[in-house]
Amino acid sequence: MPKTTIGQSLPRVDSRGKVTGETQYSGDLSAAGMLHMKILFAERPHARVKSVDIEQAQAAHGVMAVYTTKDVPVNEYGLQIPDQPVLCGPGASKLYTDIVRFVGDQVAVVVAETEAQADAAVKLIKVEYEDLPILADPLTAMKNDAPVLHPDRGDTNICVHYKIRKGNVDEAFANADVIVEGEYHAPGQEHAYLQPEAGLAYIDENGLITIESGGQWTHADRETVAHALGMPNEMIRIIYPAIGGAFGGREDLSVQIVLALAAWKLQRPVKIIWSRRESMIGHGKRHAVTMKAKWGATKEGKLVAAQIELIGDGGAYMYTSNKVLGNAAITSTGPYFIPNVHTDVFGVYTNNVPGAAFRGFGAPQALFMAELQMNKLAEKLGMDAVEFRLKNALRDGDTMGVGTPAPGPVSVVQCIEAARDQFKWKKKASKKKSKSPIVHGHGFAAGFKNVGFSFGYQENCWAKVEIHGNGRIERAVVHHAGAEVGQGTHTVMVQMAAHALGISANIVELKTSDSATQGNPGSASASRLTYMAGNAIKGAAEAALEKWNAEERPAIAEFKYLAPRTTPFDKETGYSTPNFQYAYVAQAAEVTVDTETGHVRVIRLVSADDVGKAINPDLVVGQIEGAVVQAHGYAVTEEFKTKDGRVLTDQLSTYLIPTIWDIPEKVESVLVEVPDPNGPWGARGMGELPFLPVAPAIAAAIHDATGVWINEFPFTPERVLRALGKIS
Repeated sequence: MPKTTIGQSLPRVDSRGKVTGETQYSGDLSAAGMLHMKILFAERPHARVKSVDIEQAQAAHGVMAVYTTKDVPVNEYGLQIPDQPVLCGPGASKLYTDIVRFVGDQVAVVVAETEAQADAAVKLIKVEYEDLPILADPLTAMKNDAPVLHPDRGDTNICVHYKIRKGNVDEAFANADVIVEGEYHAPGQEHAYLQPEAGLAYIDENGLITIESGGQWTHADRETVAHALGMPNEMIRIIYPAIGGAFGGREDLSVQIVLALAAWKLQRPVKIIWSRRESMIGHGKRHAVTMKAKWGATKEGKLVAAQIELIGDGGAYMYTSNKVLGNAAITSTGPYFIPNVHTDVFGVYTNNVPGAAFRGFGAPQALFMAELQMNKLAEKLGMDAVEFRLKNALRDGDTMGVGTPAPGPVSVVQCIEAARDQFKWKKKASKKKSKSPIVHGHGFAAGFKNVGFSFGYQENCWAKVEIHGNGRIERAVVHHAGAEVGQGTHTVMVQMAAHALGISANIVELKTSDSATQGNPGSASASRLTYMAGNAIKGAAEAALEKWNAEERPAIAEFKYLAPRTTPFDKETGYSTPNFQYAYVAQAAEVTVDTETGHVRVIRLVSADDVGKAINPDLVVGQIEGAVVQAHGYAVTEEFKTKDGRVLTDQLSTYLIPTIWDIPEKVESVLVEVPDPNGPWGARGMGELPFLPVAPAIAAAIHDATGVWINEFPFTPERVLRALGKIS
């Protein structure tokens, strides 16, 4: 085993347990004397809960307890703001907690000796509802006369509004030679993780209320549960077992508070596993977004102005809409220099399932619009799409839409060139009319996204390293609470610690994801863990090594890494330095379109991603391939359908994630490595990066094949045939 582990494709540290089935996920957990929980969901988009009759449920066989809103000490929670009741119903001290605002709001919970008993008892609860007007469309919800869904938070349903004002767009448009306008729609998306929401809560040996359930940020989960139960943080313990996927969807809590409530009151272990349908109606989705854009350029192919309006469906509660839509605002001009920008970004409360964090975090939606605008401008100018991008790509020192330069080095040019060269991109020649109904096309798109938390939050991350041995290092222990949600972060933590200590990865032991014994890691989101954990582990390892060299045995050190400062948007202009690092990507796609059936097939996709330094190249390639497949589903097959706030596609039989037969036939990963000066060994975060440009690259390829632009996706056969004029 090499001592220089950075850049080595070492096996995943969790691989054996996962392939043998030994690894315990949330749904696998059990404990002596364990009880089972079921939740009564509202199943109504908007209603006042007039009464909740639990008498029959309480008397049912095997039932130990039934809890309603009156049982929750502080009946509110939320990752950004506490605007969601834990349980909805009358009798709480908080205003408006008797209102359900989406079908997945929780009304009551039953705890019984068996899961079947709990399930039967839930059906005995009688709830009297007074249905209220449903706001299912953000544009309707924005109107002045619309019912206000959160009257305690203001007199409007607009919960987010960001402005970017750079230069003078009116003057720039007057001098532009070419202008392209378009309206675009990006849909919601279901996370569809392998492990539905599940967990076990109990009182540990120290009297702490302990919740073992999948999440993305142990310490944020702890704080949220403690707040809802009216307890100090130190009374709550969060432990993550193996986590079967997250993609942002586990940032917001689901079962944790009610599990903790029941374990606390009953002083017995309590377990729950959601069904797939409960999962699909009960947790947030990618934000559906509508965008209007007007972009202008000179005849020489230089962008001069962009005017953008972006409206995101925030759903019933805030979740992370303010942050997601802030990121959409930043990325809405693409990775290009545009001297004049006028952008308005809105987030709107509706009675839909809440808009939540999802891989890409607002950038896939914004970049769908930006990249189609780029391709349309290139076509109108008679320029090659790649050439046009290279002419306008951000370089070091160029200001973004927010008026400040991106932290360098800016590597979008290298990514565009790498994707172009790997794909062997050729400038388009005039096409001969095909006699076959199967037509071929090529498309190109690029993108960028922040790494780490933004807008003035002081990014930080804790780690502890222990070195054990006598004359030589015999063992090292790394403590870090960062979540392993399938991305391989625990493996690279071991590699980075081994490298910093100059030892084999074989003698590094990792202790993870326990809020009672470890400091705050921050979230497994924002593509941040390799960057943040790497810097924290590096700092702790170096401090421990210094003690070791001073003959301290064992040598133990903690370190808290603080990332470079960022600043929030100026309220009127958006001027800011919102992020300390960005990562860049470019992709080229080849598709076939069957013009008789409307079926789109992605034959080949090249993804060139700047990762700064690939700590574990095989894991990076795995992330690229996984992100491309997931984004392909978003672009082509996955259609999350709702009507009047009700979820129509509430099973995987109706919400079609791609199978092995549907995914791109070939994904080619190109690792661009332009080191970031602040990244650990130069690394940039990249977990979300390959997702970003997939939909617009496929859209451009469909246009190349068929001659039609489709401004809304997924590109289902029905939508393609309608665009081709073959169905109405």
